[in-house]
Amino acid sequence: MKKSVKYLIGTLVVIIIVVAGYFSFGGAGKKQSKTLTVGLVAPTNKDTQIWNTVKKQAKEKYNLTVKTKEFTDWNQPNKSVANGEIDVNSFQTQDFLNQYNKANSNKLTSVGQTVITPLRLYSKKVTKVSEIKNGATITISNDAANEARGLKLLQSAGLVKLAPGKSLATVKDITSNPKNLKIKEVDGSQTARSLPSVDAAVINGGFASSGKINLKYTLFKEKLDKNAKPYINVLAVAKNNKNKQAYRDLAKAYQTSAVKKQIQKEFGPLILPAWTLKIAD
Repeated sequence: MKKSVKYLIGTLVVIIIVVAGYFSFGGAGKKQSKTLTVGLVAPTNKDTQIWNTVKKQAKEKYNLTVKTKEFTDWNQPNKSVANGEIDVNSFQTQDFLNQYNKANSNKLTSVGQTVITPLRLYSKKVTKVSEIKNGATITISNDAANEARGLKLLQSAGLVKLAPGKSLATVKDITSNPKNLKIKEVDGSQTARSLPSVDAAVINGGFASSGKINLKYTLFKEKLDKNAKPYINVLAVAKNNKNKQAYRDLAKAYQTSAVKKQIQKEFGPLILPAWTLKIAD
Protein backbone atom coordinates (compact mmCIF):
# COMPACT_ATOMS: atom_id res chain seq x y z
CA MET A 1 0.00 0.00 0.00
CA LYS A 2 1.32 3.43 -0.88
CA LYS A 3 2.45 5.67 1.95
CA SER A 4 0.03 8.40 0.87
CA VAL A 5 -2.91 6.02 1.11
CA LYS A 6 -1.78 4.75 4.51
CA TYR A 7 -1.42 8.35 5.69
CA LEU A 8 -4.92 9.20 4.49
CA ILE A 9 -6.46 6.18 6.21
CA GLY A 10 -4.61 6.97 9.42
CA THR A 11 -5.81 10.56 9.34
CA LEU A 12 -9.43 9.48 8.86
CA VAL A 13 -9.16 7.06 11.79
CA VAL A 14 -7.88 9.85 14.03
CA ILE A 15 -10.70 12.17 12.95
CA ILE A 16 -13.30 9.47 13.64
CA ILE A 17 -11.87 8.84 17.11
CA VAL A 18 -11.84 12.55 17.94
CA VAL A 19 -15.44 13.06 16.74
CA ALA A 20 -16.62 10.00 18.67
CA GLY A 21 -14.94 11.32 21.78
CA TYR A 22 -16.58 14.70 21.24
CA PHE A 23 -20.04 13.15 21.19
CA SER A 24 -19.30 10.72 24.01
CA PHE A 25 -17.78 13.18 26.47
CA GLY A 26 -20.19 16.07 26.24
CA GLY A 27 -19.28 18.04 23.12
CA ALA A 28 -22.28 17.82 20.79
CA GLY A 29 -24.08 15.63 23.35
CA LYS A 30 -24.16 18.46 25.83
CA LYS A 31 -27.17 20.77 25.62
CA GLN A 32 -26.21 23.84 23.68
CA SER A 33 -26.71 27.17 25.40
CA LYS A 34 -29.71 29.15 24.16
CA THR A 35 -30.98 32.64 25.01
CA LEU A 36 -34.63 33.67 25.07
CA THR A 37 -35.95 37.18 25.71
CA VAL A 38 -39.24 37.40 27.59
CA GLY A 39 -41.47 40.49 27.50
CA LEU A 40 -43.07 41.63 30.77
CA VAL A 41 -45.53 44.45 31.40
CA ALA A 42 -44.64 46.93 34.13
CA PRO A 43 -43.06 44.28 36.39
CA THR A 44 -42.91 45.03 40.09
CA ASN A 45 -40.03 44.04 42.34
CA LYS A 46 -42.08 40.97 43.28
CA ASP A 47 -42.36 39.98 39.61
CA THR A 48 -38.63 40.51 39.19
CA GLN A 49 -37.89 38.16 42.09
CA ILE A 50 -40.03 35.46 40.50
CA TRP A 51 -38.32 35.87 37.15
CA ASN A 52 -34.92 35.79 38.82
CA THR A 53 -35.91 32.36 40.13
CA VAL A 54 -37.08 31.31 36.66
CA LYS A 55 -33.76 32.45 35.20
CA LYS A 56 -31.84 30.43 37.75
CA GLN A 57 -33.91 27.30 37.15
CA ALA A 58 -33.60 27.68 33.38
CA LYS A 59 -29.83 28.03 33.52
CA GLU A 60 -29.20 25.27 36.02
CA LYS A 61 -31.61 22.70 34.61
CA TYR A 62 -31.65 23.45 30.89
CA ASN A 63 -28.58 25.59 30.13
CA LEU A 64 -31.05 28.24 28.99
CA THR A 65 -30.30 31.94 29.44
CA VAL A 66 -33.43 34.02 30.03
CA LYS A 67 -33.45 37.78 29.55
CA THR A 68 -36.40 40.09 30.17
CA LYS A 69 -37.64 43.21 28.42
CA GLU A 70 -40.11 45.59 30.05
CA PHE A 71 -43.17 47.16 28.43
CA THR A 72 -45.41 49.83 29.90
CA ASP A 73 -48.76 48.61 28.54
CA TRP A 74 -50.58 45.58 27.16
CA ASN A 75 -50.57 46.69 23.52
CA GLN A 76 -46.95 46.02 22.56
CA PRO A 77 -45.75 42.60 23.83
CA ASN A 78 -47.83 40.49 21.42
CA LYS A 79 -46.75 42.62 18.48
CA SER A 80 -43.14 42.26 19.57
CA VAL A 81 -43.39 38.44 19.68
CA ALA A 82 -45.19 38.31 16.33
CA ASN A 83 -42.53 40.57 14.77
CA GLY A 84 -39.68 38.54 16.23
CA GLU A 85 -38.39 41.42 18.36
CA ILE A 86 -38.66 39.21 21.46
CA ASP A 87 -39.13 35.45 21.81
CA VAL A 88 -41.83 35.11 24.47
CA ASN A 89 -44.10 37.27 26.55
CA SER A 90 -45.62 36.69 29.96
CA PHE A 91 -48.40 39.09 30.89
CA GLN A 92 -51.72 37.85 29.54
CA THR A 93 -54.48 35.35 30.16
CA GLN A 94 -55.41 32.66 27.66
CA ASP A 95 -58.60 34.61 26.99
CA PHE A 96 -56.65 37.81 26.21
CA LEU A 97 -54.41 35.82 23.85
CA ASN A 98 -57.44 34.27 22.12
CA GLN A 99 -58.89 37.72 21.47
CA TYR A 100 -55.57 38.96 20.12
CA ASN A 101 -55.37 36.00 17.76
CA LYS A 102 -58.88 36.57 16.44
CA ALA A 103 -57.93 40.10 15.48
CA ASN A 104 -54.43 39.27 14.22
CA SER A 105 -54.53 36.15 12.04
CA ASN A 106 -53.94 33.67 14.85
CA LYS A 107 -50.20 34.31 15.04
CA LEU A 108 -49.41 33.33 18.66
CA THR A 109 -49.95 30.38 20.94
CA SER A 110 -49.33 29.30 24.51
CA VAL A 111 -46.30 27.20 25.40
CA GLY A 112 -47.20 26.83 29.08
CA GLN A 113 -49.23 28.10 32.03
CA THR A 114 -47.84 30.44 34.66
CA VAL A 115 -50.19 31.97 37.22
CA ILE A 116 -53.80 32.80 37.78
CA THR A 117 -55.02 35.87 39.58
CA PRO A 118 -58.62 35.67 40.77
CA LEU A 119 -60.15 38.99 39.73
CA ARG A 120 -61.32 41.12 42.64
CA LEU A 121 -63.74 43.95 43.23
CA TYR A 122 -62.20 46.43 45.67
CA SER A 123 -63.56 49.38 47.61
CA LYS A 124 -62.22 51.82 50.18
CA LYS A 125 -65.67 53.24 50.87
CA VAL A 126 -67.73 50.17 51.75
CA THR A 127 -66.93 46.78 53.21
CA LYS A 128 -69.68 44.67 51.62
CA VAL A 129 -71.18 44.41 48.14
CA SER A 130 -74.61 45.04 49.66
CA GLU A 131 -73.40 48.44 50.92
CA ILE A 132 -72.73 49.79 47.42
CA LYS A 133 -75.17 52.68 47.00
CA ASN A 134 -77.52 53.52 44.16
CA GLY A 135 -75.75 55.49 41.45
CA ALA A 136 -72.31 54.38 42.62
CA THR A 137 -69.39 54.52 40.18
CA ILE A 138 -67.36 51.38 39.49
CA THR A 139 -64.28 51.35 37.25
CA ILE A 140 -63.30 48.41 35.04
CA SER A 141 -60.61 47.85 32.41
CA ASN A 142 -61.50 49.06 28.93
CA ASP A 143 -59.78 46.39 26.81
CA ALA A 144 -62.17 43.80 25.38
CA ALA A 145 -61.04 40.72 27.31
CA ASN A 146 -60.73 42.39 30.70
CA GLU A 147 -63.90 44.45 30.32
CA ALA A 148 -65.90 41.28 29.68
CA ARG A 149 -64.23 39.55 32.61
CA GLY A 150 -64.92 42.53 34.88
CA LEU A 151 -68.58 42.63 33.91
CA LYS A 152 -68.90 38.90 34.59
CA LEU A 153 -67.44 39.50 38.03
CA LEU A 154 -70.04 42.22 38.70
CA GLN A 155 -72.74 39.82 37.53
CA SER A 156 -71.44 37.09 39.87
CA ALA A 157 -71.53 39.63 42.69
CA GLY A 158 -75.23 40.25 41.96
CA LEU A 159 -74.78 43.86 40.86
CA VAL A 160 -75.78 43.55 37.19
CA LYS A 161 -77.13 41.03 34.68
CA LEU A 162 -75.72 40.51 31.21
CA ALA A 163 -77.28 39.33 27.97
CA PRO A 164 -76.62 35.58 27.68
CA GLY A 165 -74.32 34.06 25.09
CA LYS A 166 -71.90 36.96 24.81
CA SER A 167 -68.27 35.84 24.84
CA LEU A 168 -67.09 39.46 25.01
CA ALA A 169 -69.72 41.39 26.89
CA THR A 170 -69.56 45.19 27.03
CA VAL A 171 -71.48 47.69 29.11
CA LYS A 172 -74.04 47.74 26.27
CA ASP A 173 -74.87 44.13 27.13
CA ILE A 174 -76.04 44.97 30.65
CA THR A 175 -79.72 44.01 30.75
CA SER A 176 -80.33 44.72 34.44
CA ASN A 177 -78.73 47.34 36.66
CA PRO A 178 -81.03 47.74 39.69
CA LYS A 179 -78.72 50.17 41.49
CA ASN A 180 -78.17 52.29 38.39
CA LEU A 181 -74.43 51.83 38.73
CA LYS A 182 -72.15 53.94 36.57
CA ILE A 183 -69.65 51.56 34.99
CA LYS A 184 -66.62 53.62 34.02
CA GLU A 185 -64.20 52.07 31.53
CA VAL A 186 -60.55 53.07 31.98
CA ASP A 187 -57.16 51.77 30.92
CA GLY A 188 -56.26 48.73 33.02
CA SER A 189 -53.26 50.53 34.48
CA GLN A 190 -55.58 53.22 35.85
CA THR A 191 -57.99 50.97 37.74
CA ALA A 192 -55.87 50.85 40.90
CA ARG A 193 -55.26 54.60 40.79
CA SER A 194 -58.97 55.24 40.42
CA LEU A 195 -59.92 53.38 43.60
CA PRO A 196 -59.75 56.33 46.05
CA SER A 197 -62.02 58.47 43.88
CA VAL A 198 -64.73 55.93 42.99
CA ASP A 199 -67.03 53.69 44.99
CA ALA A 200 -65.41 50.45 43.79
CA ALA A 201 -63.04 49.16 41.15
CA VAL A 202 -62.39 45.85 39.41
CA ILE A 203 -58.60 45.57 39.44
CA ASN A 204 -56.35 43.03 37.74
CA GLY A 205 -54.00 41.28 40.19
CA GLY A 206 -50.83 42.68 38.64
CA PHE A 207 -52.08 46.25 38.87
CA ALA A 208 -53.42 45.63 42.36
CA SER A 209 -49.95 44.52 43.37
CA SER A 210 -48.10 47.39 41.70
CA GLY A 211 -50.69 49.80 43.12
CA LYS A 212 -50.19 48.28 46.58
CA ILE A 213 -53.91 47.63 47.06
CA ASN A 214 -54.41 45.79 50.32
CA LEU A 215 -56.50 42.62 50.09
CA LYS A 216 -58.56 43.87 53.01
CA TYR A 217 -60.37 46.13 50.54
CA THR A 218 -61.72 43.11 48.63
CA LEU A 219 -65.52 43.05 48.31
CA PHE A 220 -65.83 40.09 45.97
CA LYS A 221 -63.45 37.58 44.38
CA GLU A 222 -63.64 35.42 41.28
CA LYS A 223 -64.23 31.72 41.92
CA LEU A 224 -61.58 29.19 40.86
CA ASP A 225 -63.91 26.86 38.96
CA LYS A 226 -64.02 25.70 35.33
CA ASN A 227 -65.17 29.15 34.27
CA ALA A 228 -61.84 30.54 35.45
CA LYS A 229 -59.76 28.45 33.00
CA PRO A 230 -59.66 31.16 30.31
CA TYR A 231 -58.08 33.47 32.89
CA ILE A 232 -54.96 31.39 33.45
CA ASN A 233 -51.89 33.39 32.43
CA VAL A 234 -49.63 31.88 29.79
CA LEU A 235 -46.25 32.13 28.12
CA ALA A 236 -47.05 33.28 24.57
CA VAL A 237 -44.82 32.47 21.60
CA ALA A 238 -45.01 32.57 17.81
CA LYS A 239 -46.78 29.44 16.56
CA ASN A 240 -43.74 28.16 14.68
CA ASN A 241 -41.74 28.14 17.94
CA LYS A 242 -44.18 26.17 20.08
CA ASN A 243 -42.42 22.81 19.77
CA LYS A 244 -38.85 24.06 19.86
CA GLN A 245 -36.94 22.67 22.81
CA ALA A 246 -35.78 26.00 24.25
CA TYR A 247 -39.36 27.26 24.55
CA ARG A 248 -40.53 24.02 26.11
CA ASP A 249 -37.63 24.21 28.54
CA LEU A 250 -38.65 27.75 29.53
CA ALA A 251 -42.11 26.47 30.45
CA LYS A 252 -40.57 23.64 32.46
CA ALA A 253 -38.25 26.06 34.23
CA TYR A 254 -41.22 28.21 35.18
CA GLN A 255 -43.29 25.28 36.41
CA THR A 256 -40.84 24.19 39.11
CA SER A 257 -41.30 23.93 42.85
CA ALA A 258 -38.74 26.72 43.35
CA VAL A 259 -40.83 29.14 41.28
CA LYS A 260 -44.02 28.00 43.01
CA LYS A 261 -42.47 28.82 46.40
CA GLN A 262 -41.31 32.21 45.15
CA ILE A 263 -44.79 33.10 43.86
CA GLN A 264 -46.32 32.13 47.20
CA LYS A 265 -43.66 34.11 49.08
CA GLU A 266 -44.18 37.26 47.01
CA PHE A 267 -47.95 37.30 46.52
CA GLY A 268 -49.61 34.99 49.02
CA PRO A 269 -53.27 34.42 48.00
CA LEU A 270 -53.34 37.28 45.46
CA ILE A 271 -51.57 35.40 42.65
CA LEU A 272 -51.46 31.60 42.45
CA PRO A 273 -49.28 29.08 40.52
CA ALA A 274 -51.86 27.89 38.00
CA TRP A 275 -50.17 24.65 36.97
CA THR A 276 -50.55 23.28 40.50
CA LEU A 277 -54.31 23.82 40.69
CA LYS A 278 -57.09 21.47 39.58
CA ILE A 279 -58.39 24.04 37.10
CA ALA A 280 -55.05 23.78 35.29
CA ASP A 281 -55.70 20.15 34.31
